[in-house]
Amino acid sequence: MTRTASIERTTQETRIKLTLAIDGSGSGTISTSVPFLDHMLNLFARHGLFDLDVEATGDIDIDFHHTVEDIGIVLGEAFKQALGDKKGIRRYGQATVPMDETLASVAVDISGRPYLVYHVALPKVKVGEFDVELTREFFQAFTNHCGLNLHMNVMYGDNVHHIIEACFKAWARALDTASQRDPRVEGVMSTKGVL
Repeated sequence: MTRTASIERTTQETRIKLTLAIDGSGSGTISTSVPFLDHMLNLFARHGLFDLDVEATGDIDIDFHHTVEDIGIVLGEAFKQALGDKKGIRRYGQATVPMDETLASVAVDISGRPYLVYHVALPKVKVGEFDVELTREFFQAFTNHCGLNLHMNVMYGDNVHHIIEACFKAWARALDTASQRDPRVEGVMSTKGVL
């Protein structure tokens, strides 16, 4: 059974079409009108081995906030939909990723309960035209709409681009581990019997 989802979301602020395959090869086409986010989502797909296609337009003449947040919403919904009943998945995953002078660690629990712990100290600056505080908005939207615990910690780092990139790579690898099927798991990985 393939674990895929296709979602379209249209609001007065954004229009998003997204297709996700959890059991992919790390390929895809990303076009969000936010170049730095395109770069991060390409990294996410490649390092998580997810196939991801995203086409998005939004009110970027105002700023990138609505577009970035709404893509987080749609990606979270797609991941939740593609996971289905979550039977057989490992549930937990973690990864620590270096990026030059930066070290980022991410742990996830696909529990059905949204909770974000975000220990990523970023100055209020831009990378290109991207306001870096939107990184948290993206991960909060994803967490809420996927329904998982996401703990993101940056131990150290100086270059803002490297810090955010390490976070996206670690998130991808942790999510890949947590979403993988384990033949030893019967039903769901919970004593409650549901996730």
